[in-house]
Amino acid sequence: MNTEQKKAHHVFILMGVSGSGKSALASAIAAQLGAACLDGDFLHPRANISKMAAGHALNDEDRAPWLQALNDAIFAMQRTNAISLLVCSALKESYRDKLRAGNQNVSFIYLKGSFEVIEQRLKARKGHFFKPQMLVTQFETLQEPGEQETDVYTVDIKQPLDGVVADAVKIIQRIIG
Repeated sequence: MNTEQKKAHHVFILMGVSGSGKSALASAIAAQLGAACLDGDFLHPRANISKMAAGHALNDEDRAPWLQALNDAIFAMQRTNAISLLVCSALKESYRDKLRAGNQNVSFIYLKGSFEVIEQRLKARKGHFFKPQMLVTQFETLQEPGEQETDVYTVDIKQPLDGVVADAVKIIQRIIG
């Protein structure tokens, strides 16, 4: 694979706490750019989904097989798609490191929002296994990306979805050239 091909095959991980708009953003970007899209929640083991549905937060042990499955999906997506999107909370730096491991051309788009903004969104949600009371745990778990994570780009979500999409598309276009 030459350098030009490598640059073109890029996976963008849309990260942030539940309710930050990752899935809505992924759908909009995929439609606009013709990108492949995978919601990382679909790769959670049954036990994780049952645990979250019962209102319990996942721990690092619960997340380990899920993060490995996501890492494998990133590898496969890079090989087959020019632009791929992966929806994944990626709350801790160690989780992001596990997603990066062995994968080139991976960037994160961090959907940053306040507790209050996201809480209102979660209260308005229907048909999702995430319980709004778990938001506290998500914010406690969140390790916001620091300067050392040069592959993470931040988008402020305290704006209409169209603005979030426009900001994210600009980031993607800048990275892929």
